[in-house]
Amino acid sequence: MSRFFSDKYTDLEAYTPGEQPRDMQYVKLNTNESPFPPPRRAVDRAAEAAKRMHLYCDPDCTALTKAAAEYFGVGREQVLMTNGSDEILHFAFMAFCDDACPAIFPDITYGFYPVFADLELIPVRRIPLREDFTVDPALYMENKGTIFLANPNANTGIALSRKEIGEILDANPDHVVVIDEAYGDFGAESVIPLTKSRDNLLVTRTFSKGWSMAGARLGVGIGSPGLMADLNTVKYSTDPYNVNSMTQAAGIGALEAAEEIRENCARIVENRRWTWEQLSRRGFTLTDSAANFVFARHEKRRGQELYEGLKERGVLVRHFSAKRISDYIRITIGSREQMERLMRELDGLLAEEPAAE
Repeated sequence: MSRFFSDKYTDLEAYTPGEQPRDMQYVKLNTNESPFPPPRRAVDRAAEAAKRMHLYCDPDCTALTKAAAEYFGVGREQVLMTNGSDEILHFAFMAFCDDACPAIFPDITYGFYPVFADLELIPVRRIPLREDFTVDPALYMENKGTIFLANPNANTGIALSRKEIGEILDANPDHVVVIDEAYGDFGAESVIPLTKSRDNLLVTRTFSKGWSMAGARLGVGIGSPGLMADLNTVKYSTDPYNVNSMTQAAGIGALEAAEEIRENCARIVENRRWTWEQLSRRGFTLTDSAANFVFARHEKRRGQELYEGLKERGVLVRHFSAKRISDYIRITIGSREQMERLMRELDGLLAEEPAAE
């Protein structure tokens, strides 16, 4: 870093995104993207909107907000569209956390949470997951801070029930609870319906996973009108034009093709089941994932060894170096053909002698 970089960011460790190779010579199972292309309606609407690129986009995302509210079954005043769900999460750290109200989240979760906290100089309390990587709801009762829970949880894929989250909300009436449903399209019970009765609940969703729009960058926050007003204040103090015209149009097209999206998500869930069974037969232990990935550890191979060996064979998966999960790899669920290729490469890798310790 240069000598001009502010001292307040001396200890800031930036988020590390998954590898994005540009030669596309890999079977890419490392960043939880959809294996399916976006709906034709989304592409066509974005192309039409591109003709008006010389004009500023609608800062209120009026048409998209209306379509999203109808799809999620909430009022328009409960919806805020953002540049990916990362942006709405960042807004929440800015709006609902400070020195007197720390950010509270699990020790193993989405890696951007500690980055946002450090960026905004917000104190953090990390709550350990149980030994089986599940969240213990009892540890989130009557906390004095803003709670951030990815549900299903990032990396592990394990989800809490709506009842458990409702109990956490009721135990923290004076603090905001943020439920990050980035992987909410693959089987977990959504808590969006609770936003109508709990004014301290913010739900975040992304169009990057199940909706095949990772490259478009579109997210949505859903909560009480009061929370949305707070978040809009932050938005209009940073970037009023945060969702570009093409992405807004693509989002409307995707929502119009919701049935196609649901079918694709169902195929991913079926491929997840098949992959889970195949990995179990090959000596892997897996968490009970409700996301579009599996989190797996082999009884005889280290996580780093599996990651490197698969990469050499043309398959990218994700490996994390944190001590508790260093023996695990996270595998995005792709098409059946991609998962069959993964199994072939794993069979070859597992047939080799393990690397020396």
